[in-house]
Amino acid sequence: MRTEKNRVQNLHLGVSSLGTQRAITRDRAALEKQEKQLELEIKKMAKTGNKEACKVLAKQLVQLRKQKNRTYAVSSKVTSMSTQTKVMNSQMKMAGAMSTTAKTMQAVNKKMDPQKTLQTMQNFQKENMKMEMTEEMINDTLDDIFDASDEEEESQDIVNQVLDEIGIEISGKMAKAPSAARGLPSASTSKAATISDEEIERQLKALGVD
Repeated sequence: MRTEKNRVQNLHLGVSSLGTQRAITRDRAALEKQEKQLELEIKKMAKTGNKEACKVLAKQLVQLRKQKNRTYAVSSKVTSMSTQTKVMNSQMKMAGAMSTTAKTMQAVNKKMDPQKTLQTMQNFQKENMKMEMTEEMINDTLDDIFDASDEEEESQDIVNQVLDEIGIEISGKMAKAPSAARGLPSASTSKAATISDEEIERQLKALGVD
């Protein structure tokens, strides 16, 4: 009984849900910082009329947001594993309390084999994780296939969507490159230039981007 209890406790320590959750939170914070940097870079490129650079950065931003969303799924799985482990630990503690008398222990052993019960739960957890990993791999593969086949066709839609989210409209309204022949900004330029160049540079420096 003590051996089985220790095995459950070791499994719980192996999961280390608290430490894992903290690591996931740190990773998510780093991704959010990169997300803000990309948004500012896209604004900067939009103000100069560099549409191709906006397209590349917009695709990077979409992929980064997908990666950030995956951290929430991983966090949920870690929480689920931790909960299952705690349930197993509670069951073993209950079985240990029942061992105070030989008669009670014999009755429990007839109805429940702790070794077999633990093994069954571990097998279930293992197969469940395999199924989740397989599903995730299939989803990732399908995403890659669709992304590869539709990448060129959807590139402009991606740019429009991302820039719209961060407050820039480029559908016929992207800022033109500066021209010596035009001293005054056009209406489309003033529309896109919602923030100044100095403000963009200041925010980038605040995020650690030179």
